[in-house]
Amino acid sequence: MDKYFEYGEKELDHLRKKDKKLGAAIDRRGIIRRKINPDLFAALVESIIGQQISNKAATTVCGKLSQLSGGMNATKLNALSPEEIQTCGMSMRKAGYIKNIAAAAVSRAIDFETLSQKTDQEIIETLTAIKGVGQWTAEMLLIFSLMRPNIVSYGDFAIRRGMMLLYGHKDMPKERFVRYVRRYAPYGSVASLYLWEMSH
Repeated sequence: MDKYFEYGEKELDHLRKKDKKLGAAIDRRGIIRRKINPDLFAALVESIIGQQISNKAATTVCGKLSQLSGGMNATKLNALSPEEIQTCGMSMRKAGYIKNIAAAAVSRAIDFETLSQKTDQEIIETLTAIKGVGQWTAEMLLIFSLMRPNIVSYGDFAIRRGMMLLYGHKDMPKERFVRYVRRYAPYGSVASLYLWEMSH
């Protein structure tokens, strides 16, 4: 049963009130259904696989790795060699990163069960301590695994592009970006869904 990022009129009304241009875009587009994956460990592995390749290719590679590791099981993944992980169709570097994530889960260096009890910033710091996991990856997990309500990623080019198109800017320096993000709070993640749609 697919799960989707949950939001409704309360969040949309707030964004409409705070930002007329975003409000108009929301009214044009209607509700956006974006799938989430509540399994943090699997979502993290899949996000590493999905970097810089097409969605179709990522789905194929994820399917093969899931089969090989008994459904993205951390213990089984950790027992595989980087070479075995690589045979699923990814670079050796990505295979190494996935191995790092599995090792962190198995050794409890990161407790994926209790991670959701931490603040957004604590989760970002915990995840980016793993080699191969960057700030953007951690922010995407906050939205698409934990459904955190107020995440707008400056590191996401599509979000910056959506903002530039929405507000008619040729660039989006950090301080301008932060001003817009303040308007969206505490529902930045919902604003992110619409900014992504606009950037396509």
